Amino acid sequence: MSDNEHEAKMARPRMASGALFFDEQGRVMMLEPTYKDYREIPGGYVETGESPLQACVREVREELGISPEIGRLLAVDWAPSPSEGDKVLYLFDGGVLPARLREQIQLQAAEIGSYDFHPLDAVAAITIPRLARRIEAAVMARADGRVAYLEHGYEASRGDG
Repeated sequence: MSDNEHEAKMARPRMASGALFFDEQGRVMMLEPTYKDYREIPGGYVETGESPLQACVREVREELGISPEIGRLLAVDWAPSPSEGDKVLYLFDGGVLPARLREQIQLQAAEIGSYDFHPLDAVAAITIPRLARRIEAAVMARADGRVAYLEHGYEASRGDG
């Protein structure tokens, strides 16, 4: 196989990353984008020359106007989309967002209408199924101290039987 043929078959997924933030009750922060009819988590696409973690930090700063410390990777989701192409999505642990930081939030008005914290069992009702599955898997991985590998938001084989 020539280099050109090999390159044509290589996956070139778009990458995106986001953060899960929690309040003191363990509820998950969900944003209300002005351009979507469902809730989202803070995050967005990774730009050229940027790591997924750097993109997460930048997107949180752009969307929320704050720069909290972003913790460890919680989940990676292989999420091919017929309309948007192949995507790899990274979810990082934003941890509990203390009241002093929540008071400093300044939403990116053009893109984000509002935010609120929601119990995990309520997330599926306010967002798309694949994102709800991704969030649930990441929250479980956070509790277990591991990283979840997902495909379409479903946990793939963990190689343990």
